[in-house]
Amino acid sequence: MRKFKKFLLLPIIFFLAFTLAACGNKKQNTYQKVKQDNTIVWGVRADTRLFGLMSIKTGRVEGFEIDLANAITKQMLGENGHAKLTKITANTRIPLLKNNNVDVLMATMTITPDRQKQVLFSKPYFKAGQGILVPDNSKIKTVQQLNNKTVLAVKGTTAVANVHKYAPKAKVLEYGDYGQAFSALKAGQGVAMTTDSGLLAGIASENPGYKLAGSNFTNEPYGIAVNKGQTQMVKHINKALDELKKNGTYNRLIRKWFKGVKGFNIKEVEE
Repeated sequence: MRKFKKFLLLPIIFFLAFTLAACGNKKQNTYQKVKQDNTIVWGVRADTRLFGLMSIKTGRVEGFEIDLANAITKQMLGENGHAKLTKITANTRIPLLKNNNVDVLMATMTITPDRQKQVLFSKPYFKAGQGILVPDNSKIKTVQQLNNKTVLAVKGTTAVANVHKYAPKAKVLEYGDYGQAFSALKAGQGVAMTTDSGLLAGIASENPGYKLAGSNFTNEPYGIAVNKGQTQMVKHINKALDELKKNGTYNRLIRKWFKGVKGFNIKEVEE
């Protein structure tokens, strides 16, 4: 009798295990989740001036992307919608999204073919591109003028290859981070520093005596990222972006954070 009961129980156990596995593997609909929770969990930077930076005064993360995340949340969920901010880094952002620790990423994330294999992007929300940071008294206005000169960049970024594409005779010194590269610029070890124009704008905003030179020489826009398959979420994010641009909120936020930065062309990013 006991053996019979064991044989009878085995199919039931297998059925339950299969059902639980199927439920666990079922993809969560992010849009339905945020509607139900009335909350969007945003992965944001807390170390990037003008976009998302921890304020010593307020103890909160502040910046253009933070304001835009709040505006998109209200546009999608209504005035009572809540934007929950989770601090991420360049290395942790995609893993946190994949593990559903965050619903979306807005973290100075360039739309690239490699990343499009891992995540689904919204339409661009910031027309980023590579730029040049120089001292105020510099006569450099274009990337081509960097030929036969020393340029400073951060190791592991696309900046080096991009400079050599447009100024093949430039000498590029690579540093571990943006702080080191900018310190080298201040010390006169190069005539210019190069990376995303948005990041350079952040450096220029807190360092009088430096400016952005000319226009971006590459087109590398930032996009909002969600998990693969979350087309409904992307559709509603894009709709919210369109509405915020139409009602003037987007341009107001651009001017709030970037107006007055020397050499930064607001018209290049305004819609």
